[in-house]
Amino acid sequence: MKVAVAGAGGRMGRALADAVAADGELELAAAFDVPGSSAAGTSIGKVEVGTDAAAAKSCDVLIDFTRPEGTLAHLAHARAMVIGTTGFSPQQKASIQAAAKKIPIVMAANFAIGVNAVYKLAQSAARILGEGYDVEIIEAHHRHKVDAPSGTALKLGEIIASASQAKDFVHGRKGDTGERPKKQIGFHAVRGGDIVGEHTVLFAGSGERVEITVRSQSRATYAAGALRAAKWLQGRPAGLYDMFDVLGLKG
Repeated sequence: MKVAVAGAGGRMGRALADAVAADGELELAAAFDVPGSSAAGTSIGKVEVGTDAAAAKSCDVLIDFTRPEGTLAHLAHARAMVIGTTGFSPQQKASIQAAAKKIPIVMAANFAIGVNAVYKLAQSAARILGEGYDVEIIEAHHRHKVDAPSGTALKLGEIIASASQAKDFVHGRKGDTGERPKKQIGFHAVRGGDIVGEHTVLFAGSGERVEITVRSQSRATYAAGALRAAKWLQGRPAGLYDMFDVLGLKG
């Protein structure tokens, strides 16, 4: 498979490009970044980093972990796409859903295999523990992350809410908040240093608490999942998929 990588000048983009270049089943055929990027003109293996997203047109799949505006612009050049970008508005998500009627897309808040295992564990725990346990989600990321809570934390909340029929999301607490309502899910974001990514789901009950935690120590975990998704897309029909599809965790 010929692979294009967007945002190749960024930390995640470079990790993706290096992972593709090192994979025996994939060929890094294009890498690009925004005009003016310091990475433009440099090489990753035999590929020179450019600034024209149209280079993706000749590739089997485009892997994009950039920003919402860039990802939407790149959709027009992709024959298939792996999207790890987060922070989309409802309108932007609708644009991706429309594009998925024409090309196959895997979009996920987090491509790390361990994180997706935690999604499944959190879903099971919410069903087993029921209403007697309060749910709090705590996430931590590096100082440069621009959205909060993280897409992974929001996905965890959505999964738990669906399993427990909770509807009340609260983002942080301050002042006289009153007693904690039942079926509320709290989100708390920590930003600092070079933390790659940490997520904890806390189920607090009477007399015990259950914690499910995943800590990502390298961006290589995200890259490995993205490459697995890219390979899975080969031959798939148009549609919007996620990592549960890739890993066979649906149902």
